[in-house]
Amino acid sequence: MHDIRAIRNTPDAFDAALARRGVAPVSAQILAIDEARRAKIRAAETAQAEANAAAKAIGAAKAAGNDAEFARLRAEVSNKKADIARLQDEAKAEDAQLTDLLMRLPNLPAADIPDGADEEDNVEIKRWGSPRAFDFTPLEHYQIAAARPGMDFETAAKLSGSRFVVLSGAMARLHRALAQFMLDFHVENHGLAETLTPVLVRDEMMYGTGQLPKFGDDSYRTTDGWWLIPTAEVTLTNLVNGETVNADSLPRRHVAHSQCFRSEAGSAGRDTTGMLRQHQFEKVEMVSITHPDESEAEHRRMTACAEAILEALNLPYRTVVLCTGDMGAGARRTHDIEVWLPGQNTYREISSVSTCGDYQARRMNARFKPADGGKPQFLHTLNGSGLAVGRTLIAVLENGQQADGAVTLPEALHPYLRGKTGVAADGTLV
Repeated sequence: MHDIRAIRNTPDAFDAALARRGVAPVSAQILAIDEARRAKIRAAETAQAEANAAAKAIGAAKAAGNDAEFARLRAEVSNKKADIARLQDEAKAEDAQLTDLLMRLPNLPAADIPDGADEEDNVEIKRWGSPRAFDFTPLEHYQIAAARPGMDFETAAKLSGSRFVVLSGAMARLHRALAQFMLDFHVENHGLAETLTPVLVRDEMMYGTGQLPKFGDDSYRTTDGWWLIPTAEVTLTNLVNGETVNADSLPRRHVAHSQCFRSEAGSAGRDTTGMLRQHQFEKVEMVSITHPDESEAEHRRMTACAEAILEALNLPYRTVVLCTGDMGAGARRTHDIEVWLPGQNTYREISSVSTCGDYQARRMNARFKPADGGKPQFLHTLNGSGLAVGRTLIAVLENGQQADGAVTLPEALHPYLRGKTGVAADGTLV
């Protein structure tokens, strides 16, 4: 959410920043609602003062035996109370209208974010590793002989419909090993606090991180009102919802492995084959809660944390800065990390690392007490995949595939597989 005082002070700059994200000028509408709300509050305060003065005069009129004045003052107090109640209700309604409008607006992009319409305008800032030269035509993950016995889309469709998979045998074990490896790597090498959170949350938590009110169609809601989390960003970030923490407790760095659920409402027809885009998947999520002065450096650190997982698995990747038209609504700056998939002969997103500034903190009313004892300030929040487990499984399979249908596995995973180093063409760990 946005600071109404900043909009009052610099409405043109606010509109100009939103225009970079394709949003029409809205400051005039915001300020009109804000001024109407404030006018009602001022009028209610004036009416309350007048009612208080009349109430004091009632006693004097009664003592003086002035029945007419007494009756007039009583009527005035009664009318003022009715006016106050009406004005307060109108101000409350306008406040709700203003909050809803501000809640639906995206974050303002950082000044140096490249302008652009879509992913074609993103800017590459790093490339690591060289795509392997194959002496055969590499296959996509679901076509590889080693993967086929343990990757069942037909049974999953019978159970749940499209965009689900049943993993078994070596594929299920490899998927589990990847999640465990990521958690251990982040805890032991990056100092993140492993955290286990619910996958069902209340409306307020989805508002806090920005999924509501605008993007509810992207998630699933139960019949009794809980939401299935689209990512553990929702729960990890909302750990400070409504809290005022001490500055010396910052930064707070969390990592969680969780199930994630997305309707994929806006992706009809995209990546319908294989595991790339599923309704239910697993992710290792990183969230940092920081002092505002540290959030940009923390964003670079978190990007490096995600990149380090791919480097440890020897998977080639590139990192791009998302342009204004491709960033998620809550982000000020996003780095996408794209892993090389030889079966598609292209890089595909495997992690998004975003800094949100105080956008989410304002929605959550999450603050910190400055070390110097000054007025509490809003925290800054950051989130990033470290990594998407299913997509990492895809990358491991495609980059490690052999001509005979077997898969050679990254050395970093061997200890998590009891020393197994690959998957044979028949789907067994070897």
